[in-house]
Amino acid sequence: MPGLYLLAILLSAAGIATLDARFRLAWWHARARTAAVVLIGTAFFLAWDAAGIAAGVFVKGESPLLLGIDLAPHLPLEEPVFLAFLCYLALVAFRGAERLRERREDAA
Repeated sequence: MPGLYLLAILLSAAGIATLDARFRLAWWHARARTAAVVLIGTAFFLAWDAAGIAAGVFVKGESPLLLGIDLAPHLPLEEPVFLAFLCYLALVAFRGAERLRERREDAA
């Protein structure tokens, strides 16, 4: 089913955004900083992908789950969406771990 992979990424991002909103970890804590981190991280990983594609290390496999839209050779539309999700997930996880560490230090 074309688009299922993109849908899974977007649904996962919605779940992480819900946790973020509930605990005010990233976007709901510091919007500009979160946007900058996600954009810079996504750009970094897209550059990494471009280097890997140019070197022949990264190739796009065929999958019926992809939409079939390529932004560049071997770079499907889903890739930057996934990379942005990955950066956002890492930021929310980091801030959540920081919050837990702070609570444990305060309790001790």
